[in-house]
Amino acid sequence: MTATTTSPDTIGATPARRTVRPIPTARLVTIELRKMFDTRSGFWMLVSIGVLSVVATGAVLVFAPDNEIAYGNFAAAIGFPMSVILPMIAILGVTSEWSQRSGLTTFTLVPSRGRVIGAKALATVVVGVVSMAVAFAVGAVGNLLGSTITGLDTVWDVSLAAAAQIVLGNLVGMAIGFTLGVVLRSSAAAIVGYFVVSLVLPGILALLAQVRPWFADLQPWIDWNYTQVALFENDTDTAREWAMLASTTGIWIALPLVVGLLFLRRSEVK
Repeated sequence: MTATTTSPDTIGATPARRTVRPIPTARLVTIELRKMFDTRSGFWMLVSIGVLSVVATGAVLVFAPDNEIAYGNFAAAIGFPMSVILPMIAILGVTSEWSQRSGLTTFTLVPSRGRVIGAKALATVVVGVVSMAVAFAVGAVGNLLGSTITGLDTVWDVSLAAAAQIVLGNLVGMAIGFTLGVVLRSSAAAIVGYFVVSLVLPGILALLAQVRPWFADLQPWIDWNYTQVALFENDTDTAREWAMLASTTGIWIALPLVVGLLFLRRSEVK
């Protein structure tokens, strides 16, 4: 049996603290991307993007007249299901922490809830951009196939600027879904809220603009659907129209997102 001696220099010394490095943001984004499609709902949402792009392209080839075989029509046909599916992916990417009851584990491993939500936002943007790239590629293949079948010249009537605005329009829709997910933190409530905001509210605002002339000039500044449609139709060309987009983005995305983040950071995770 040996005796342990203590050096006088070590008496009263403070033990060295272990330095823990924070998880890199790139790794957080990668994890959030994987979590978005690990569930069955997320997986089938991802699959439906490719399936519906092919179906929409096939529908244009089968039903459109020969003189309507143009890239713009393929992009419009594919864009409609994308505008519905992508916001659902954004919603589920946020609310899965509560619906799948994984929030306690997530926020224990990464206590900074702001970093987690930021990683989810970046993952949402990545999914949106990649999904639109796939959709544009499928539409391009359909356009080449259609011109070959009909024997007509291939028509590329969507410019790079118009394509960028279409991508931006879909990202705005995803941002609305993401914001609702942060504010409500319930998949069912956020999905219902999205359809109310995107389908019901625009009709109410349009009706109000018809019966109240003073509101007609105000509508473009507060109706996010109005500015999103302008992006899809490539009508956002002037500084005034971009200012309208900034206004509706601030009202429907930035402000609710800040409020939602404040409540989320203080809410109890179960």
